[in-house]
Amino acid sequence: MGALANLLGYQLAWLAAVAGAGRGHAWPALVCAGGFAAWQVATARRRAHELKLAAAALGCGVLLDGALSAADLLHYATAAPALPPGGAPLWILALWLAFASTLTRSLAFLQTRPWLAALLGVVGGPLAYLGAAAGWQAVAFDAPAWRALGLLALGWGLALPLLARLARASKRRTDDALTVRPRLP
Repeated sequence: MGALANLLGYQLAWLAAVAGAGRGHAWPALVCAGGFAAWQVATARRRAHELKLAAAALGCGVLLDGALSAADLLHYATAAPALPPGGAPLWILALWLAFASTLTRSLAFLQTRPWLAALLGVVGGPLAYLGAAAGWQAVAFDAPAWRALGLLALGWGLALPLLARLARASKRRTDDALTVRPRLP
């Protein structure tokens, strides 16, 4: 799948997820974002690499969204089912899984630019949540909103470079394993 198709596919999955969550339904995210993530893994040249990255992204989502939810700084329109109970809702975790696939395709350029990944995380992470809140009422911020937005910026500013580095390191190990080196006598 090309980079543009990957980016558009992720954006459509994001839209379906937040629109569904805003209407009280988790299933659009599970079907669209989960289906997109599964399709990306199934069509990947390095499936094990994609699965490791998806697992790491899922862990980031459980930690970041779970902590903000447990601290009552973020409120999700569709909060159940969640992982762990009272933590991050499954629909947002499905988005984390779908997002992981962008790091090997449309956002692969971030693998060698950790400063850009951090900047994109600091700015883009909170903007995505603001878009979900303003456009779809899928998420709401506890007052004052700057606390949750600041923690989202910090969390995404750390998570995105970490995930980009993992995408690069796993790719390099896979490439090294696939490279045939001649043996010298």
